[in-house]
Amino acid sequence: MASVGPSAASSQPALPSGPAVFKTIPYAFILPEIVCGTWVWILVAATSVSLPLLQGWVMYVSLTSCLISLLLLLSYLLGFHKNSENWKVLDSLYHGATAILYMSAAVLQANATINSEFGTNVPPNYQLNCAASFFAFLTTFLYILHAFSIYYQ
Repeated sequence: MASVGPSAASSQPALPSGPAVFKTIPYAFILPEIVCGTWVWILVAATSVSLPLLQGWVMYVSLTSCLISLLLLLSYLLGFHKNSENWKVLDSLYHGATAILYMSAAVLQANATINSEFGTNVPPNYQLNCAASFFAFLTTFLYILHAFSIYYQ
């Protein structure tokens, strides 16, 4: 009888759980995503919203992404994934889709920043909008980096 070789699943690296999440490269991006995303919605909420439709989308994307990423981080810390291969697919799809949504939000926030430059109260809102735009693009980059690193792992 021929011996059966190792399965393809056993050659895959194990998904981290517990504090090892912060030491493993694709999953270590989750905490900076949450922190930068929190800064986006705090900074947008601190401005007087000049374009409610644009900045409303930014708030929706940043707040929803922050909460879902927090739930994802908690599920990794508590080990809910049970080293399932489907969990990697879910993680990659979530971060890829969120990167696209965050890119749209970052572009809309940059547009709101440009429009706030010509408003009546330029100094406080313009600086807050600039910071929100910076963190929106930084968060977009973190989500893209996470999605590609989990995909190529």
